[in-house]
Amino acid sequence: MDNIDQLSHDAKEWEQIAQALDRHPHFKVLKRLAPEKWLHQPPSNLDNTKRLKGVILDTETTGMNSLTDKVIELGMIAFEYDPHLGQITHVDQVFDQLEDPGFPIPPETIAIHHITDEMVKGHRIHDQEVLQALQGVSLVIAHNAAFDRPFVENRWPIFAELPWACSIKDIDWRFNSFGSAKLEYLAMTQGIFYEAHRAETDCWALLEVLNLVLPKTRQSAIQTLFESSSLLQNKVYATGSPFETKDILKARGYRWSADIKCWSKTVNASEKLKEELLWLKHNVYGQRKGAKVEIETLSSKERHSERIGTKYLQDLGAIAEAD
Repeated sequence: MDNIDQLSHDAKEWEQIAQALDRHPHFKVLKRLAPEKWLHQPPSNLDNTKRLKGVILDTETTGMNSLTDKVIELGMIAFEYDPHLGQITHVDQVFDQLEDPGFPIPPETIAIHHITDEMVKGHRIHDQEVLQALQGVSLVIAHNAAFDRPFVENRWPIFAELPWACSIKDIDWRFNSFGSAKLEYLAMTQGIFYEAHRAETDCWALLEVLNLVLPKTRQSAIQTLFESSSLLQNKVYATGSPFETKDILKARGYRWSADIKCWSKTVNASEKLKEELLWLKHNVYGQRKGAKVEIETLSSKERHSERIGTKYLQDLGAIAEAD
């Protein structure tokens, strides 16, 4: 038996051992992320009018500040999405390139992604290839899009013209019984482990996670993102809320923004907006006359970016009277 036959034989043997161990209630077996299975999937039989194209994106950067730091690695996986199945059916293109930022990469950043100055020296991400990968894309998805989106928009303005979704913020992982939205954790719940913090590998891990069926909603994660991206998102600012209501606002899911000194919360569905405003009227502002809150409406082209949406003031008294 030659070496290839021996490896094949060993792989089958270990697979049998893993399956047997996984059946035992005291063990859970993890398998290494295997992107190659996607590369052999044929395109679906759907015509172009019935299938959608998405891109999973991840970046590695020199730091956290999108104004002063730079992208040093861009990873993208372009895929075909079947809206009838609610599943990713085919990978069209895999993209991963490095770029020299023009200054030394900080040691504390290298410690995270292990990309060194020597690795990026003389490299530049090809703009035309980035544009080509984005042709016909209906949705760009990133795990923590609020980080990646400003970086890539600064480097490639076309990203500002595309709809975006965040696989952390736009899926209610806790409601669906997941203890964390961290990508490594989500992958492990699907029996997968991988070495994190390199752009292409993180994209492959997210691809696996997005195809899982959420236990409470009974639809796939990717279907959830495509559906939510078509809806307007409303961010409610509890302007002038009494100090003594801070604990109930926090318990309700509002977050404090120190720069504007205001509590705010994102409400996805339009029908939930009225419910939220009535809650604010009865639990935060009470009988205060003329109480108003600010609402910011965001489409998927503004969402998770540093740009603002359409803002307006809403009289809570008028909402209560209309109820």
